[in-house]
Amino acid sequence: MPEQPRAALLGPGGPFEMREEDVLGAPLEVFVRRAPSLRELLVGASARFGERPYLVFPDREYSYASVIGPVASAAAFLRDRYGVGKGDRVAIAAANCPGWPLAFWAATSLGAITVAMNGWWTAPELAYGLELTTPTVLLGDTRRLARLEGLDPGIPVVDFERDLAEIEGYAPGIDLPDTPIAEDDPFLILFTSGTTGRPKGALLSHRSNIHFIQAALLNGAAGLALRGELGKVAGSPPCVISASPLFHVSGLNCQLVMAAATGMTIVYPSVGRWDEEEHLRLTERHRATSWSLVPTQLWRVLQRPDLDRYDLSSLVQVGGGSSVWPPALLDTLERKLPGVRPGLGTGYGMTETNGLGTSLRNPLTYQFPDSIGQAYPATEVRICDPADGTPLAEGEVGEIWIRSAATFLGYWNNPGATAEALTPDRWYRTGDFGHARDSLVYLEGRRQDLIIRGGENIYPAEIESRLAEHPDIAEAAVIGVAHPTLGHEVKAVVVLRAGAVLGPGDIRAWTEQALATYKVPTHVEIVDSLPHNATGKVMKHLLEAPEAGSGFVEE
Repeated sequence: MPEQPRAALLGPGGPFEMREEDVLGAPLEVFVRRAPSLRELLVGASARFGERPYLVFPDREYSYASVIGPVASAAAFLRDRYGVGKGDRVAIAAANCPGWPLAFWAATSLGAITVAMNGWWTAPELAYGLELTTPTVLLGDTRRLARLEGLDPGIPVVDFERDLAEIEGYAPGIDLPDTPIAEDDPFLILFTSGTTGRPKGALLSHRSNIHFIQAALLNGAAGLALRGELGKVAGSPPCVISASPLFHVSGLNCQLVMAAATGMTIVYPSVGRWDEEEHLRLTERHRATSWSLVPTQLWRVLQRPDLDRYDLSSLVQVGGGSSVWPPALLDTLERKLPGVRPGLGTGYGMTETNGLGTSLRNPLTYQFPDSIGQAYPATEVRICDPADGTPLAEGEVGEIWIRSAATFLGYWNNPGATAEALTPDRWYRTGDFGHARDSLVYLEGRRQDLIIRGGENIYPAEIESRLAEHPDIAEAAVIGVAHPTLGHEVKAVVVLRAGAVLGPGDIRAWTEQALATYKVPTHVEIVDSLPHNATGKVMKHLLEAPEAGSGFVEE
């Protein structure tokens, strides 16, 4: 970054001035001027952005000013009806609907902890999430709550579709709560895919999300400075068509919360499966300035034969994450939407880091398309020996470690998993492998067995655990197989018990009873045996590429 804009941004009195402070026992870089809590961030947004649209749903709209009243009313509703207070958990199981952000901001304003339940979970998965986090109340939409029919959640249940009017009108004119909130108080539990067959609840603090926001804003400002555009008058106010569910870090932390710092308008499509045609229509209607899509979604948009009939002239930025964007996708984007190239950016991060990690922005996106970018501002990234954490030399492949003030507090009610993932000096061990070269990081491989399907992380252990429960299945291994647009599909390789008669359809149906649809194997292969090494571990590399091995037993 040129010296003059660097001094303006980072120098004493600058908007992104930093200093080192103790954060939960570790010396970390933090931003000097920062909101003390997310509640204050929302209040500040109301004053700064006023009647600018904040949340636009198909049947309801809130401005930054008008959302405060319904949130305050919802907070009073949760406090008076269900005794919700500081540190209590408030579970939400719903699609992106008006009740979701109101309940979230209400819980956050009370100092409570939102439990963001995966909207695609089945009844057993929802029950597990409730059992793990023991919330005080569950709020959801009719479809998700219906999945719990016949199961007693053991807590009060609020249906957004039935009760939203009462929630919004419960205490008209009331102020937001004034419960004291410290920076390192938790506000959110987001679930991560389970490496041991069960999802873990990543606990995030107010500080973590505020630090992410400021680091992301500084990253964007640095990009403008490099292009000589810092200080130029912006065009239309920022507007994004949301393609991310609110129970994901991308939809909640990186959009709903971050918008309170940027004044961005978030437009939510109708409830249901994401549809590229609706995405384009909403972009045209609302003059959207940015998209945040996973590669699968962007492929679907760009491959539409009628793309040219939509007015996308307002669009200036396309970005996203979940995986490295292939050169063919970048080339197609540049050819079909050349006007968005200057704003293109991709990122690498995870729930445990509140999305912070590395960022690859133009022109590096096109120069190094196989890279996941450089470390975010106020973020440390190391390549380490996974055995002892020793930093490795440039070019050496090791485990990617990340540290910043945005790092999570730990896994809810799981100190063992927390100790494995988080070092005493707050380095997060990602489990991903890569190497660094010329300040850029390159991803060598995801966590050992991770399958990424259409941007969704799937751990085989969870599916294998379900298959092992079938009385006719002796053994099973789950792997990912390549797919041109989804990235991967799920494949189950199954060994039946002697005399059992079971077909692929039966196996898929068994899985579907307990797991979300995207985890159900698309491919099922029934074999006589699985390849094992001398310790009895299944050698999945022989299932993924059978020609790589000469037999079933590795000596």
